[in-house]
Amino acid sequence: MSTSTEPTITKRDEEEDEDSKPAADDEDTGAQIAPIVKLQEVAVTTGEENEDVLLDLKAKLYRFDKEGNQWKERGAGTVKLLKHKESAKVRLVMRQNKTLKICANHLVLSTMSVQEHQGNEKSCVWHAADFSDGELKDETFCIRFASVENCKSFKDKIEEIAESQSKESGDSEEADTAASLIEKLSVEEKANDEKSEPKEVLSSSVDKKETIEKPVKPVSEE
Repeated sequence: MSTSTEPTITKRDEEEDEDSKPAADDEDTGAQIAPIVKLQEVAVTTGEENEDVLLDLKAKLYRFDKEGNQWKERGAGTVKLLKHKESAKVRLVMRQNKTLKICANHLVLSTMSVQEHQGNEKSCVWHAADFSDGELKDETFCIRFASVENCKSFKDKIEEIAESQSKESGDSEEADTAASLIEKLSVEEKANDEKSEPKEVLSSSVDKKETIEKPVKPVSEE
């Protein structure tokens, strides 16, 4: 009884067969294919070109829905505190990841207060007049960070900016008060000068009239 065994092909044999095959020569025709649509570079502006970044952190933002009485997610992304180079005003801007859609955009005012959210050290809440939807709305936001340190940095920076805004507002009010007082004194002095001026004119005109109407004493003949 004869037995036949089939040959086994090892991986090494396959590799040797592949190596033994002649390699196809790469053909270079030298032809250049022009693109179907020619795209032009477009300068993209974010509106943040004239602002300095004071804070830049990753977070997730929520908005309180008053009608549904519940928190709704606005998106996960980057929250920034931006200070304008000319006006020195600071605003909070947050954009969603990938889409870069704005989910928060409002000024940081002296009245803004950030508080811890229900004992969670990674989250905090605040109220603001937000403009992210194209119109001013009174919103309640809650933001959650990945770490306690980031949340603390956010709160401390907001408090620092609010305190600075309050101080600048106080200095501005004092300057306006001083300016109005100086202006008032100047107006009063001008009014007093205008009142005294007609008396002098009248006095000089009377003296002139007396001088004209005073009779000349005739010279006696000897």
